[in-house]
Amino acid sequence: MPRTGRVVFSQMEDVQFGVDAATAIAESARRTGAERVFLMVSGTLNRETDTIEKIRRALGNRCAGVFDRMPAHTPRQAVIAAAEQARAAQADLIVTVGGGSITDAAKTVQLCLANDVRTAEALDDLRSVIGPDGSMGPPPCNAPTVRQITVPTTLSAGEFSAIAGVTDERTRIKELFRHPAIIPATVILDPALTVHTPEWLFLSTGIRAVDHCVEGISSLEAHPFADAQALRGLSLLTTGLARVKADPNDLDARLDCQIGSWLSMAPIATGVPMGASHGIGYVLGAVFDVPHGHTSCIMLPSVMRWNKSANADRQKLVSAAMGQPDADAGDLLDAFIAGLDMPRSLGAVNIGPEHYTRISEQAMGTPWIPRNPRKIDGPAQVREILALAA
Repeated sequence: MPRTGRVVFSQMEDVQFGVDAATAIAESARRTGAERVFLMVSGTLNRETDTIEKIRRALGNRCAGVFDRMPAHTPRQAVIAAAEQARAAQADLIVTVGGGSITDAAKTVQLCLANDVRTAEALDDLRSVIGPDGSMGPPPCNAPTVRQITVPTTLSAGEFSAIAGVTDERTRIKELFRHPAIIPATVILDPALTVHTPEWLFLSTGIRAVDHCVEGISSLEAHPFADAQALRGLSLLTTGLARVKADPNDLDARLDCQIGSWLSMAPIATGVPMGASHGIGYVLGAVFDVPHGHTSCIMLPSVMRWNKSANADRQKLVSAAMGQPDADAGDLLDAFIAGLDMPRSLGAVNIGPEHYTRISEQAMGTPWIPRNPRKIDGPAQVREILALAA
């Protein structure tokens, strides 16, 4: 582990947990002086529950519009449609209620509004670039001025980062957009809202958060600040997810999962890279439409097994946080995922060896494969991991 480092804190202002979402949103809007609040929300929540209507009523005349048509994986065209509606509504605050695709879309909408981006092609100019120090960052552009409040209903935890993943429909590649000001100003964790989330989605995105913790802990670039939060997050997530599986109405367990997902983002937020599970997962999601949570369920145990020769000591920390310090981390994670009835192989999502060449070649272009703990020199080694996950 490096003994020197730098931790940069984000522009997030507060996290409110265990509170009623509608009340907290209205109070936050009043506190910030927002008068034109634009809602970007789950279509299912809007159509099939009264959740969004309660938020509208709490906001009253401050509610300036609602967008509820964001598909999975945040396609560019849908982002532009949302930005156009927010622009027409003269939004001065965006509130998201839903999963990671909606959260990422709103982050990108912030950039679109600030830079007068009106077409999917124009998003090319906002893609991340390599800075003088070799790190990825935003291109020269206007900083967003319309901030975001996020109420997550899944556990992917993207609301705690200043990164948005958006899929380019032309190439079916998920691209990253970055700017320090796109991180939500406020995150509101209301466990009652997650009861409406389908069980498979809540549990699988919980494994996505586990993946954040595990790849952060397992990184050879880990540092003590991130470790402290990721280890606690992993403990909360693994105990909480099992309790939610046993009793879907256990709101305390759901809140533990939400807090665990928050803590899971400490490595990413403080510069610790993810590894091959995230890198391969980006491709599985963008090209084959595999849900984010399922990509982690499928890839994480195999990546851990492949990496063990390079980071066995770090993997022991993972096992200890899961309550079984003498167990193999890859096997332990695989058994845990099986206990949640999640898919655990590429075959389970109909991805066969005929696709491995494309996956391995495209994964090499993601930001995480080059930072994997065990060095990956080319697509052939990615294929080795895919074979373990077959």
